[in-house]
Amino acid sequence: MQRSAARKLDERTETHKTRGVNKVSMDQLTTTQGEASVNLARNAIKAYIKGDADPKIPENPVFHEKRGVFVTLNTRGHELRGCIGRPYPIMPLGVAIIASAQNAATEDPRFSPLKPGELDKILIEVTILTTPQKVHAKPTDLPGKIEIGRHGLIVKQGYYQGLLLPQVATEYNFDAEEFLSQTCMKAGLSPDCWLGDAEIYAFEGQIFEEMPDRTVKEKKTYKK
Repeated sequence: MQRSAARKLDERTETHKTRGVNKVSMDQLTTTQGEASVNLARNAIKAYIKGDADPKIPENPVFHEKRGVFVTLNTRGHELRGCIGRPYPIMPLGVAIIASAQNAATEDPRFSPLKPGELDKILIEVTILTTPQKVHAKPTDLPGKIEIGRHGLIVKQGYYQGLLLPQVATEYNFDAEEFLSQTCMKAGLSPDCWLGDAEIYAFEGQIFEEMPDRTVKEKKTYKK
């Protein structure tokens, strides 16, 4: 990675609030960069399954910035087939996409590893995350801090942790309380853990989804 190819991350970020949730916002990806993200994820899975070398990461500077990302695999029947990612910006985006795509295809414990013949039967979704921020509020005030469609959630308590992406709430028509409860259960905790001493973190995501004809479009889950 050539460090001179990308501006420093702290020069590309700003902090503001949505419903009282501090958010570190980063430059949005363009449609072309979104397409490249999805194509990189697909090529990474294909290379792993075939035993080939990982695909080349695009030269665009955005792919060399550290960002959080999740890769979701869905069947053409809209059923989940795998979803794994890195919620925090601990590695360059391109590297994170490759790792997350391959993990989602082969290491999601909820599913068997993807077989070569399945690759053409799945659709890929890449979600670029803002840095999760702790929600500082009384437990009873938490639902009012969560904006459905905009916020994804992380629940932490002790060694337990669970995450749900922003699009999950809209796809399942959750309200804020149900979204909090479902994230608690994703962490292996009781559904009302958010009313106790669990820590709640919120983040936003820019979502690029692959269509059946292999074109890529940005998925909007809320109105700006």
